[in-house]
Amino acid sequence: MGDEFCNMATKVYTYTRVSTAMQIDGYSLDAQKARMKAFADYNGYEIVEEYEDAGKSGKSIEGRLQFNQMMEDIKSGKDGVSYVLVFKLSRFGRNAADVLSTLQVMQDFGVNLICVEDGIDSSKDAGKLMISVLSAVAEIERENIRVQTMEGRIQKAREGKWNGGFAPYGYKLINGELVINEEEAEAIRVIYNQYVNTNTGANGIAKYLEDHGIHKIIRQNGKTPLFDASLIRKILKNPVYCGKIAYGRRKMEKIHGTRNDYHLVEQEKFLLTDGVHEPIVSEELWQSAQVKLLAQAKKYEHVNIGKNTKVHLLSGIVKCPVCGAGMYGNKSVKHKKDGTKYKDFFYYGCKHRNMNRGYKCDYKKQINEELLDNSVSEIIIKLVSNPKFASMMQDKINMQVDTTAIEQELANYEKQLRQAYGVKSKLIEEIDSLDPDDRHYINRKADLDNRLYNMYDKIEGIENQLIAARAKKQSIEAEKLTSDNIYKVLIYFEKLYAVMNESERRQLIEALVSEIQIYEERQPNGQWIKSIKFRLPIIEEDMDICLDNDEHVECIAVLKKVN
Repeated sequence: MGDEFCNMATKVYTYTRVSTAMQIDGYSLDAQKARMKAFADYNGYEIVEEYEDAGKSGKSIEGRLQFNQMMEDIKSGKDGVSYVLVFKLSRFGRNAADVLSTLQVMQDFGVNLICVEDGIDSSKDAGKLMISVLSAVAEIERENIRVQTMEGRIQKAREGKWNGGFAPYGYKLINGELVINEEEAEAIRVIYNQYVNTNTGANGIAKYLEDHGIHKIIRQNGKTPLFDASLIRKILKNPVYCGKIAYGRRKMEKIHGTRNDYHLVEQEKFLLTDGVHEPIVSEELWQSAQVKLLAQAKKYEHVNIGKNTKVHLLSGIVKCPVCGAGMYGNKSVKHKKDGTKYKDFFYYGCKHRNMNRGYKCDYKKQINEELLDNSVSEIIIKLVSNPKFASMMQDKINMQVDTTAIEQELANYEKQLRQAYGVKSKLIEEIDSLDPDDRHYINRKADLDNRLYNMYDKIEGIENQLIAARAKKQSIEAEKLTSDNIYKVLIYFEKLYAVMNESERRQLIEALVSEIQIYEERQPNGQWIKSIKFRLPIIEEDMDICLDNDEHVECIAVLKKVN
């Protein structure tokens, strides 16, 4: 039985198509079949089924009955095929989005595509490159569709109507229209009046609102009852408050050098029309606010940007001992008694020491940046200088990542999906075979329709689980590669750290350390650091690293990654 199994040929389907009964590109259906049979014989493939669509266009897969039947057979695992052979890629389809999505479905069920004349095999690296190219083409098509759907929203904005989503603070939605919510609108009026008629900035207004008991009403898109400076600036910039409707103020733009990564970018030019809703503030007050915003933006523009910008090594990584928020690098200028500048003092302070995003913290200490940075590098150097450390890191690099469980999970989902598609096909056959003259026809069809709809839901659920499992496997494999690189850096940490610039050191610490806890007060030996938590399982168990400092010995807790 074992020899019989080994000698089994790889099973394949063939698919042929021509737009008319005439020859296309010099090859009729019979000529295409002959070439594919010769290819299959040469490679030892067994053709178990042939599908052909004569007189069908390749613009879309719709209407190609044999093509769709082939896909159903693949999904149900009917013949256990490994490949679909086509003469040329253009015979498979001319619509890039259709080709790409069909290829993905085929590969979901372990079936690849071979284009005999084009020399394309989707199971090979070159074939995968072809799929990537098709992805880019499909993206262009999707973008065209998106642009078309946007036209309706633009027209709605031209008519002065709200375009959907949560109502801005100060308004509520009634039958899709903006109506002033007086309970919220009072805060909007105070913000504009304070900003335009006093010298108070956004941070000062946040404090003013808190001091006067004016709190933000929490609704579905909010978490804190306090107004923060960022929200106040957004309120001041939003023309909806003076009765206008804006469209296209922010646009999703592709991040240069990426394929599918986008970010929101503020636009200088956008559609602005008179809204049908009632304004909360006058247009004159809103315009005055814009003038002040613009003046302040120019005043502070690029103050801290340049080649010599200070890099704060531990910003966001070191945590406040009181509120747990990140502490960020800042600068203050020290002066002599006569008022002349003495030096710049760099320090870490809690980001909530002033009103920020609706929170504030009472921890006001300014911790010397250089002292804290040096302590962290000293601790890591102490850790990696352990004689056993290098061999332990090498063991971790050589360790194979175990994907057995996730592969079993993938196989299980693929099996469930094949079974679900098989059941779906049988249900469709049963519905098609019902006798309309049967006195129970309506009830039987309703029952079968019900089961079919439920099966579609089940298939969707399994497909989502399959996508999530594939992403998990990719993440596991990618994490292994990233971990290996960091482990290699750790082995030579002291030498590398000594020659790195500030930006490179920051990148290394970010990749290596997830958080640093400090004491509220500096310890007798001068240490601030309480514990360091690594992003990777650097060590097998938590341990203490003891640092000598003159007459004192301070022990720091070094923690492994917590999964």
